[in-house]
Amino acid sequence: MKNISIWISAMRLRTLPLSVSGIILASCLAEYNGFFNWKICVLAILTTLSFQILSNLANDYGDGIKGTDSNDRIGPERAIQSGKISPENMFKGIKICVLISIILATMLVFSSFRARNFFLALLFFVLGTVSIIAAMKYTIGANAYGYRGFGDLFVFIFFGLVSVIGCYVLFSKQLDHVVILPAITIGLLSTAVLNLNNMRDIESDKKSKKITIAIKLGEKNMKLYHYSLIISAIISSLLFGIFYYTSVYNLIFMVMYVPLILHLIKVKRNKELKLLDSELKKVALSTFFLAILMGVGQLL
Repeated sequence: MKNISIWISAMRLRTLPLSVSGIILASCLAEYNGFFNWKICVLAILTTLSFQILSNLANDYGDGIKGTDSNDRIGPERAIQSGKISPENMFKGIKICVLISIILATMLVFSSFRARNFFLALLFFVLGTVSIIAAMKYTIGANAYGYRGFGDLFVFIFFGLVSVIGCYVLFSKQLDHVVILPAITIGLLSTAVLNLNNMRDIESDKKSKKITIAIKLGEKNMKLYHYSLIISAIISSLLFGIFYYTSVYNLIFMVMYVPLILHLIKVKRNKELKLLDSELKKVALSTFFLAILMGVGQLL
């Protein structure tokens, strides 16, 4: 039982709501346009969760064997860092997670397209493969992109564009303009979560030579960058509410601007970056509920 709890901890369950935010929003928009399918929805959520868990295990492994997860790290203790899971066993867990991800992604694509839409099916098989590789290459390998300042770009693409637009296409088999602004919104907020994490870990990352956008920008500019991510997300979601307005209920997502604005105030006043750890959960959950309210608001 203890071993199971260690693996559950390594999967970092608190990161999972953020990963499915785009799927939930895309599903609501698909229902809004008459394309929703429960089987596709469930498989899309399970596939996304498997990708996120794979990424979490791979990050634990990559940072662990490179020594990035040292005693200087501020966030939750990692499995390899603590010695609770050996690098060898973690790698075995990663391989099992890759297999599960492949099975779920294959089931999702087959359920969506079957024998029809061959080229779309092929495209999504490629996207699934790239997603699995991206989940592992964030910290694993000599050329891990998370160590070269590309983490923000990949998060924006996969948590925003691929998650929202890709999931919507799985339902509809077509691309509609209604998903563009929501995809940008979720992508920007997800990137803000990563930047917040990198701001918190800036000192330990410097010591381990992990180059992030936060390190490249420096303490003053990384905060300006963070403000721009949150404010741009608010603007893009507001534009969505205006362009697709049919009822006052469409705008219920605006209540989530309150915690986001309070978060920006706290970041501006912050003097010790390690104290930003508690803000990670707030921004991640704000993104999750914003996605739900943006989607549900269109259905009311």
